[in-house]
Formats: sequence, structure tokens, C-alpha cells
Amino acid sequence: MRAIDLNADIGEADTPEWRAVEAAVMTHITSANIACGGHAGDSESMARTVKLALENGVNIGAHPAYPDKENFGRKSLSVGVDISARQLRQSLTSQIISLAEIAADHGHAITYVKPHGALYNDSVFDPNLALLLADVVANIDPNLWLIGAPGSAQEKAAKARGLTYISEGFIDRRYTDDGHLQSRKEDGAVIENQTTRQNQAVALLNQKPVTTATGGKLNLSVDTLCLHSDSAGADKTAALIRKALTKQNATIKAFIHG
Repeated sequence: MRAIDLNADIGEADTPEWRAVEAAVMTHITSANIACGGHAGDSESMARTVKLALENGVNIGAHPAYPDKENFGRKSLSVGVDISARQLRQSLTSQIISLAEIAADHGHAITYVKPHGALYNDSVFDPNLALLLADVVANIDPNLWLIGAPGSAQEKAAKARGLTYISEGFIDRRYTDDGHLQSRKEDGAVIENQTTRQNQAVALLNQKPVTTATGGKLNLSVDTLCLHSDSAGADKTAALIRKALTKQNATIKAFIHG
């Protein structure tokens, strides 16, 4: 029997309908990556989402991004060109601490950090950016864990800074043959079919190959599975994935308890 964490990017909703989806998703996951102002979210949404997570016994993590709400944090910012290293450090630090303080107001603590969007994708490849991210996390609290892609610059940076690292697999995103996420600019990058999402989750759980964008096979070793609350049918996906993993005799639990 294998233990697996189920996480979701959450606290991003800006409509009542989306907030309802997030609330439904929260009842099925074990870790919540809460948007903390970089790409989405504000103090009100953070407080609401922290409260919802605690009501459902869900682990709380910070989901910082490039400070770019206009593009939902999905546009790469070049350090030294679009934003200085100092500005990025300050922004990421502020985002994470903002959520940590709100969680503390509710008698709880954040336990991990997972970068969002372009910051996540860029730090997979860029060792300097990955180290900047790891430095920010370690300077805030070296006991915070870091979530990222398996075998990435993120993982190396986390280990270099003494952080515990959790490798992540995506339920609703297609992979390239070299093990990275297919760009959202390309058709098919987001998996829309519910059955395909379930199949990918089960494959990742059992450490079996997933089907890549070209139809190839890719093996990934991960300890947490992610779904996006802004993907169509995310609330249904969360329920179906939880059921599918349980049928596989998996123990679904947070990788760390705050």
C-alpha cells in the first residue's frame, strides 16, 4: 500500500462559481497550495482559503509567483531584465510571509512552498532562479518543505540549501518526452478528459509510464499529485481521483502535518 499526497493550486478564484469549485476541491485534497498575491489572491482570499483548509484538515502551503497578476503569473520574467533579483526576492518573501501570518492568525502554520506558473517552469531549468527560490524559503524558515518537479534544478537547489524536497506529478497536464510540462501555448497541454486524468493519476501513483504529448512513454517518481482548480471540471476531477486512488489501495495523506 503506497501513501500519496493530493494537492491543488487554490485560493485563485475571482468569481462565486469558481470559489464554489475550490470549496468542493478542498474536500478531496490533502494539501492546498494557496495563492498569496503574486498571480492571484489577497488578504481576504487567503484568510478564506486558510479557514476552508483547516475546516477540511488540509495541509497549508504557500503558492508564490512572479508578481504579475495581469498574466496570472504565467509569463516568464527575466531576472535582471524584467525584474531585479532583489525585487523578486522581496516579492516572494512578502508573498510567503503574508500567507504565513494569516495562517498564524488562525492558529496554524504553513508547512511548504510550491512556486506557481512561469516561476515554477523557469526554476525547473534555471539553477540561479532555483537557488534564489530556495534561498527565499530557507531564509524564512529552513523547516519549510519545497515542492517541485522531479530531477530538476529546483530539487538540486533545495538540497543545496538543506530543504526537504517533494517531487510532484500533474494529473491534468501533458508531459513532454524529456519529462517537463508541455507549454500551455500548445494544444493538448491541459488534459480535459476525466478518464485520461484518472489514468494519469493512477499511473503516477503506481510509478508506471504516463503517455507524453507525442504518444511516448515517460516514467516519473513522485510523492504528491497536483490538480488545478481552474481546470474545467476540477471539482469532479478531485472526487474521481480520490476514488480512483482509493481503489488502488493508496493511503491518501499529506506528506507533512503542520
